[in-house]
Amino acid sequence: MFTAVVYVLTSGCAWRHLPPTFGTSSATAHRRFAAWTEVGLWRRLHRAVLDELGVRAEVDWTRTTVLWAARRVDPRQRPPRGAGAGTS
Repeated sequence: MFTAVVYVLTSGCAWRHLPPTFGTSSATAHRRFAAWTEVGLWRRLHRAVLDELGVRAEVDWTRTTVLWAARRVDPRQRPPRGAGAGTS
């Protein structure tokens, strides 16, 4: 089941075109994906992979930190214009 879900996520294949060789229906695979997403599985897997790569010194954390800090901020999370600009 896991490989079927990962296949769809990494190949760009539509759920309905999931090859039968995975041994599960596309509806079942999609339901499992939704359930795993709801419980935060993908975030936990991502963190575990990053932790393991960090232990092996295979991640350049400096670059990762810069890229994370440079990501776009959701406009709803931005402070109002002029806030914190040093004016009193």
